[in-house]
Amino acid sequence: MILLDVTVLSPTQVIFEGKARNMIVPGEQGVFEVLPFHKRILSRLLAGTMLIEERSFPMRRGIIKVNQNRVTVIMEEALQDGP
Repeated sequence: MILLDVTVLSPTQVIFEGKARNMIVPGEQGVFEVLPFHKRILSRLLAGTMLIEERSFPMRRGIIKVNQNRVTVIMEEALQDGP
């Protein structure tokens, strides 16, 4: 089974690094899903929730690059409630 090689970075840390069957991201033109063999893409991401195999990651904005089953997301983390 072919999997995506996913790396999600914020300015201060690695948020996620590993293999995934799919991911869903809040793109500039709407929410979209990335699966193995996805067409090459470079897109801005907007505020929302990114899902990587049912794990959710809130985000304010970012960018995503997909190329040959390698996915890199650089994101600004969403503000957390509380102090």
